Amino acid sequence: MKNDLKQRENWTTRLGFILAAAGSAVGLGNIWRFPYVTGTNGGAAFLFIYLIAIIIIGYPLMVTEMTLGRKSQRNPVGAFKSLAPNSPWWLVGGLGVLTGFVILSYYSVVAGWSLAYIFKALSGFTPDMAFGELFGAHISGVAVPIFWHAVFMIITIGVISAGVVKGIQRAVKTLMPILFILLLVLIFRSVTLEGAGEGLTFYLTPDFSVITWQTIMDAIAQAFFTLSLGMGAMITYGSYLSEDANIGDNAAYVVGLDTLIAVLAGFAIFPALFAVTDVSPSAGPGLTFITLPAVFAEMPLGSFFGFLFFVLLSVAALTSAISLLEVVVAWAVDEKDMERKKASIIIGIIIFLVGIPPVLGYSAWSGFSFIGFDILDSYDWIANSIFLPLGGLLTAIFAGYVWKAKNLQDEANKKSGVINIGAWYGFLIKIVVPIAIAVVMIVSIVQTFTG
Repeated sequence: MKNDLKQRENWTTRLGFILAAAGSAVGLGNIWRFPYVTGTNGGAAFLFIYLIAIIIIGYPLMVTEMTLGRKSQRNPVGAFKSLAPNSPWWLVGGLGVLTGFVILSYYSVVAGWSLAYIFKALSGFTPDMAFGELFGAHISGVAVPIFWHAVFMIITIGVISAGVVKGIQRAVKTLMPILFILLLVLIFRSVTLEGAGEGLTFYLTPDFSVITWQTIMDAIAQAFFTLSLGMGAMITYGSYLSEDANIGDNAAYVVGLDTLIAVLAGFAIFPALFAVTDVSPSAGPGLTFITLPAVFAEMPLGSFFGFLFFVLLSVAALTSAISLLEVVVAWAVDEKDMERKKASIIIGIIIFLVGIPPVLGYSAWSGFSFIGFDILDSYDWIANSIFLPLGGLLTAIFAGYVWKAKNLQDEANKKSGVINIGAWYGFLIKIVVPIAIAVVMIVSIVQTFTG
């Protein structure tokens, strides 16, 4: 017998839900990915396009997922089963569960790197260190990266096994303020460095001549990636919302807080890059583990601020990992009638094991290649180029055409609030959102296979 819906936990406070949902969105995508994608695409011009994408794509899809969860009071699979019974739409929810599983398996590996770098920073960053070699030596190991991968998964399992209120809500109420305070400290240090003005100009003064089709594509992809959309996380978190929650307002708070953290991360990074080194802001994915440690090494009290940065990165990674594991655990609890603690431990261990190949991809299995990618990048490409956009695309189609946009509007507006989900929602979710997601997904796949 399935668990009685009356026994389902609910967020005890509005703030608890907002911090949890924002914590799900705030992660490596904000602190690691956003700065290097922004730098690669010309700074302020990209930021402008990104904010537009957040408003016209991210927000309506956030409203959609939260509403589907609140209406059904179920995990992603159960949500689609409930709203479209006796149909194959539950497979979209299944895709969300699979996506959360796959992403966490390699996300935990990268988060483990950030945990390890907390201690590397404590041991001291000096200008004469070869940071590229340091990072290469770390990821090409076996025992050490697996150890940190395990530590991160153990922490995540511990939070989820405690439940929605005692685990997730209690954790994010501590972690999110810590994240915000650390970010503000790093921003203050960065913008007060001599020469920081050049970085602020790069970040805040748009040069629209640098905008290309790729800039627009990257902005849409980043908006989608950073908000944890398309993998059932917001359906799951929405399922713990009570009937008196206004979806429009809550979604706005979550999207706004996530976007704020991403934008603030740019203020912490770009002024320091221009002030301390002559490194290009388009350094790419290596910005976090190679370029930034070199920046900290040249900075007064650099090791201390490097330590704070990697604590920040680890906290951000944990708040997202919590939601990724919760998606899979909620499915096991709802659909398979498993006890939460048991499900958390079993699923967590399996995800840890699935995450070992990406670790070995830099050492024992370094010769592996999938369409030009190593193992970790293969996981990432499948999840972010196929699973996430496909999940978002099908969710938008379901909301707009199967369950109907008007039904979703009515559900979202059950409790009056500042934001009313009006006719504009139907236009965006039925036309703009699916077209934008489909284009990004198709172009990404074509570019990958054609070079």
